[in-house]
Amino acid sequence: MPYMARLDVTETFNGILFPGHLHTQESLQFALTFLFQDRDIVIASYPKSGTTWMQQIVTLICSRGDPHVSHTVPNWTRAPWLEQYYSEALMESFIKPRVITTHLPYQLLGSAVQGSKAKVRIIYVSRNPKDVVVSFYHFHKMAKFLPDPESFSNFLYRFLEGSVHYGSWFDHVLGWTNQDADLNLLHISYEEMLLDPKGTIKKVSSFLQRPLLEDEVNSCVKHSTFSSMKHNQMINYTLVSQEIMDQSKGPFMRKGGRKQRYSVVSDVPNTKILTQPLLDLSRVLKNHGISGAHCKVVHAKINSNYLQHLATNYI
Repeated sequence: MPYMARLDVTETFNGILFPGHLHTQESLQFALTFLFQDRDIVIASYPKSGTTWMQQIVTLICSRGDPHVSHTVPNWTRAPWLEQYYSEALMESFIKPRVITTHLPYQLLGSAVQGSKAKVRIIYVSRNPKDVVVSFYHFHKMAKFLPDPESFSNFLYRFLEGSVHYGSWFDHVLGWTNQDADLNLLHISYEEMLLDPKGTIKKVSSFLQRPLLEDEVNSCVKHSTFSSMKHNQMINYTLVSQEIMDQSKGPFMRKGGRKQRYSVVSDVPNTKILTQPLLDLSRVLKNHGISGAHCKVVHAKINSNYLQHLATNYI
């Protein structure tokens, strides 16, 4: 596919929108019928939830803290997105263990994971949805392969409705985390990664059955800090043409912290919506002209054990 192709194309697949610059019907179908193998490592997440960070962590763990690969090979090559058009060719030559990334919800990829009978290790990364929506909004403004997000209020509405690209955050998180009893799945939150990076690396290395020496853990921590990644061309997307990702409108790695929504009041109108508790969002939305059945859907979807826990601890 030409490098600049299909920037204005949106693919609809099983009712979910995907950017056509990165996805085709064929590549999405390839993911759904993909044959997983023993020792495959899958990083699954909703966009803007810490995916790039986890790619870096897993790369460093697999290399026992040696930063060479993470500083010489782009993250989309060493941990490619399964559903994107270029991945099929990469998979044919991948050296085990394969590190595979996906933004697909469980409702689409679950059959392939379960049906393969392979001993796949899945790391699911989630993030506070208030930070996700702000980060995703900014990403839409700089990524030329995504539609204009328009106003933040409109984008927030579509995000809560699940009509943005990659679908519903609620369905994505619940779809994967509800399967932890049936899958070999480790659930890590962005907030946990931020508050305890060393503990996170030890937890992930243990899950992957790749024990590290203390100096190797320290090297993993050093080379997966926000500052280190922000200046690493192999992971900060500055290798991508500005005609595709215009980082003059904002860097791919913006802030790297919790509650970044509080620092964007000047360029995101109605950010005060996001200062409200998640469990009060339906009431807040009504105050901003978003009412009716939509609010009932939002309230119903956050009525779950995991989201209640998230709201209590991170929001």
